[in-house]
Amino acid sequence: MSKKKILIFDDDKTILEVITIIFEENGYHVEISETSHDILEKVARYQPDVILMDNWIPKIGGVEATRLLKSHEEFKNIPVIYVTANNDIVALAKQAQADDYVAKPFNLEDLEDKVAQYLQ
Repeated sequence: MSKKKILIFDDDKTILEVITIIFEENGYHVEISETSHDILEKVARYQPDVILMDNWIPKIGGVEATRLLKSHEEFKNIPVIYVTANNDIVALAKQAQADDYVAKPFNLEDLEDKVAQYLQ
């Protein structure tokens, strides 16, 4: 079975390192990006099974990047899990058309469970 692929958009290097280690230890293939303006190119090239999207990300924010992705026929079915420290996460995730959300600071197990849920 081929490894499931996760694409993570976040500009926090520490979070990226931690999440990458955790998911790679669990047998996933992980690719990261610190910017989201080129989301369509990255998704087209990498073909992820699930995307983790931070809200505060340079160039265009998480909401705009996610909406851009969801407006594309070939990418709209890729689950996007919104990850942010914003109090308004529920509204933001909805506005972005994200499939789900996890609040920062998150419990790694919750994040793993959430990702696994979309990869079944």
